[in-house]
Amino acid sequence: MMRIRALSLDLDDTLWPIQPTIQAAEQAVFDWLSARCPHVAGQWSLVSMRALRDQIASDHPELAHDFGAQRKLSLAQVIGGPQADQAELVEQAFEIFLAARNRVTLYAEVDHALPRLAALLPLISLSNGNADLQRMGLAQHFAARLSARDVGIAKPDAKLFQHAARTLDLPIAAIAHVGDDPLLDVQGAKAAGMFSIWLNRDRRTWDLPDRPDLEVTQLTELCDWLDQHLAPANPALEPVPA
Repeated sequence: MMRIRALSLDLDDTLWPIQPTIQAAEQAVFDWLSARCPHVAGQWSLVSMRALRDQIASDHPELAHDFGAQRKLSLAQVIGGPQADQAELVEQAFEIFLAARNRVTLYAEVDHALPRLAALLPLISLSNGNADLQRMGLAQHFAARLSARDVGIAKPDAKLFQHAARTLDLPIAAIAHVGDDPLLDVQGAKAAGMFSIWLNRDRRTWDLPDRPDLEVTQLTELCDWLDQHLAPANPALEPVPA
């Protein structure tokens, strides 16, 4: 066992619930497009725009790491018209989306737990999504921020976790990854060689082969565990001799 020297944190559904945020952002874009491009309201609905977005994601596996590019392609198809005008409207609509997408409601304990975690260990965010911690006012808690879009690879690919280790200049085994998704976060981190922590807020049953190294139901529980296991007298501070 190697001492945990940094934490990698997933963002969506780990620090805040993502579905209400995305729904509000998509509604904001639809309302803006309906006012700016009257044909949109006549030809599209929120349901059909979401279906188009899903279809584009399926049709473009090469963009699996870039949700923003997927959404821009769907916006271009919805808007239509001359390419020059379309491109400008796509960028404006995407900015509307990003502004709303980054207005999140944190889970109840995050306001207290996040600074507590940051005081214990360096934090790096590791997300497949396009959340912007700077816009949210949370960036000060993180030593580094990584997204699949920036690196060109998405979780659960081990290369994204390895990139996080290089960014922190730490052995990958010295980093614990925290996330809600059993496949993307837990299995991905374990396969890459990280200590895996499953944030299981809903107390779901684990149904994959390899269990997480640690399971918690909220971040304050993780803070308490770290307080205990990072105590100076704890032998977990040092690697077990070969």
